[in-house]
Amino acid sequence: MKKLLIVGFILSIIALAFSDTLVIKGSNTIFPVSQLWIEEIKTLYPDLIITLEGAGSSTGIASLFNGTADIANSSRWLKKEEITQMAKEEKYFIPIVLAYDGIAIIVNKELPLDSITIQELADIYTGKISQWNQLNPNLPNQRIVAYSRNTASGTFETFSENVLKGEKMSPNIQMLESSQAEINAVSRNKYAIAYTGIGYVTNDVKVLSVEGIMPTKLNILNSIYPISRPLYTFIDATNGYPQKGPVKQYISFGLSKRGQELVEEAGYVAAYGF
Repeated sequence: MKKLLIVGFILSIIALAFSDTLVIKGSNTIFPVSQLWIEEIKTLYPDLIITLEGAGSSTGIASLFNGTADIANSSRWLKKEEITQMAKEEKYFIPIVLAYDGIAIIVNKELPLDSITIQELADIYTGKISQWNQLNPNLPNQRIVAYSRNTASGTFETFSENVLKGEKMSPNIQMLESSQAEINAVSRNKYAIAYTGIGYVTNDVKVLSVEGIMPTKLNILNSIYPISRPLYTFIDATNGYPQKGPVKQYISFGLSKRGQELVEEAGYVAAYGF
């Protein structure tokens, strides 16, 4: 019996060594999309071993640079310093738009507020407004509990660029590690506000209109909603676009009709076949 166990262990190690592997890191926003894609890709390629991490867009792009990831999910475009680093290291990362997203502004369902402006959001997140009744005298005389994604997040970068427009976020803003953590926090605190990709929104929170516009599918796709954005997957094409193998299989599936249907199932807007 012991010999059989040893032989089985050795065979499993050999099988693992000859299996194709795919490492995906990056955006927490895109994480649910990748999860759905991986579930179906595994049925097509059962020997393919895939690992997925969603610690933030910056971590994914950094992993692409240091060779610890094959694919970097990112909910933002490349930073200037990343483009400079590509040129310095003579690397070439290809951006592939996989979906579209709107950053939803969420509050607790008990808060009597349905809309907000970009300027009001900026005033809250820079600390100029700290009480709800400063925003509107009909709102409670209570401190605003504002949540944000951390600085590794592409959602943080997009929000900062489109809402804060160069101003610094107040140190009183509470940084959270994931979009799900924001949903949970806002659902528990009736004086809370946060921002998150629409794919994470649940019935536990209320979505506000921004400048009178709701983050609907058409409003996001046409960039009518003020905080709309594309979602990217970056691959290293320094040696050419992959013609075969796990990266090609993953991208081809993601951009297929079924892959784009899963984008919509995850709560985002399909980039192709609309």
